[in-house]
Amino acid sequence: MIKLCITPYRNSAWQWTGDRYVTVDEGNRVEPFRHPMVEHLAVDDGRRCLIVVRERVADRNVCEPSVRHISPAVYDEAKTALAHWPADYVAVEVTGDEPVRVTAGPCRTTPLYLAHDEVRLYGSWDMAELRAHARQINVREAARLLLYRPRYSHDTLFDGIHRLTERSTAHFGGHLYLRYPEPALHTGPRELTPGADVLGAFAQALDGALDVRPLDAQHTVFHLTGGFDSGTAALRAAQRYPGKLNTAALLIAGPGRAQQVRRRREMRAAVPFGPLDDVVDATVELPLHPACARVRGEPISPYEEPLHHPFTVMAARIAEHGAHTVATGLGGDEMVALSQAEHPHRASGRMEDGEGLPWIGHRVGEVADFSDVGIAPPAPVNSMTLLSLETSAPVLLRAGLWPLHPFADPGMVALGEALPMDWRALKQLQRRRLAALGLSRDVVWPAERESFAEVVATSLITYGKPLLKQILSTGSPLFDTGLIDPDGLARGMQALDHGRYEERRDSQLIEVIHLHQAATAFL
Repeated sequence: MIKLCITPYRNSAWQWTGDRYVTVDEGNRVEPFRHPMVEHLAVDDGRRCLIVVRERVADRNVCEPSVRHISPAVYDEAKTALAHWPADYVAVEVTGDEPVRVTAGPCRTTPLYLAHDEVRLYGSWDMAELRAHARQINVREAARLLLYRPRYSHDTLFDGIHRLTERSTAHFGGHLYLRYPEPALHTGPRELTPGADVLGAFAQALDGALDVRPLDAQHTVFHLTGGFDSGTAALRAAQRYPGKLNTAALLIAGPGRAQQVRRRREMRAAVPFGPLDDVVDATVELPLHPACARVRGEPISPYEEPLHHPFTVMAARIAEHGAHTVATGLGGDEMVALSQAEHPHRASGRMEDGEGLPWIGHRVGEVADFSDVGIAPPAPVNSMTLLSLETSAPVLLRAGLWPLHPFADPGMVALGEALPMDWRALKQLQRRRLAALGLSRDVVWPAERESFAEVVATSLITYGKPLLKQILSTGSPLFDTGLIDPDGLARGMQALDHGRYEERRDSQLIEVIHLHQAATAFL
């Protein structure tokens, strides 16, 4: 939601120009993302200037963006109150005698990447704008991604580019220091009182999540995949805004395709949605399509949407039809996830998971045991949810769309933590909510798996093989760092050439392509 370029230890007066905050003599700037769901303000007490870019909150007037001059006492009060803002924010504080401080709020919706040179701090929600500061591949982070073991931390794939995690503060006075917050406290499942209305509490929590921000139903689209999370959120919202909320989705391939069409049709018929339903066929707009920005060599962050091309096409269509906000079901899985104590399971992304991947290089094995080093402490929202939100945001922002994620609301998270296991197992909460709305067994207990696995397979077989052969022919920064073994990659390619596609193994080749494309574009 913000871009910035600041030189510390300067006390020049900041001013609002109509699209950014600047100091004329030093070229400093703080540029908010301009959107009806975002507001910005600045206060100055003569020594300190605090610039805040934040999500708007419902039932509050939009802030006046011009810099306000206030007393030091009022300044301190404003700074303290900011920590209680119920939506996403980024705060930038500049003084003449202290390092620049940049702080992120707990309800992250968009990423903020930071970099610096000898004199200036740079930041952007679009990592591509910082590519000049990418020095080399961060081997530990690359290993996490290649083993599908992502971790929420200040690390990115590139040394020199950093992620500002939730509630973290960046201090820059010539050197950059990133400080994590204290761990967020969490509760566990509670015993329900007799007659407890869980579904009513779920609907109330959804209402609360949607009501925090000033939702404009006429200009909001729900990403209605047909799944349980987007389905329960969209249906509840459509009940409250009948006939106004339009929908969109990517159409999958495989056995679940016809079922997805049926389930989405039944959901849209169950309550009055808006007239538009933008459906993009992902079997036509395949990932790795020659028109994909990643494939064309543009500097796309490795953390952006893995199905980049079809999601970009869908976002463009949504924007063309007049929407400015997209609501999703992201975070629903984590809201009702079972703990290891409730359901013991092997953690994904262990080094053993790389044994069936012949292309995994020796450096991955050397650093895999250190994948939890330097990660962020527990956040109010699950770290996997936060990573998912960062994945989806840049594609939407480039299209002028603001993301809303009801399941990432702290109230929804707290409800999920409190529910007994039998309400969370197999997504019973969402299933029972859909059943209570009168939806059929086909919606509540679908027989077929609905995923993008077949879309990824087709993409790798059609467009992925030539890209992988090109990587083997021309080389890759991933080879140079020992992250990918070229001989092993060639063996993996042989299986694809002979039509022996094995999903659990070969689907991960798309991550090899994504990381190669990012490393090549950034370095």
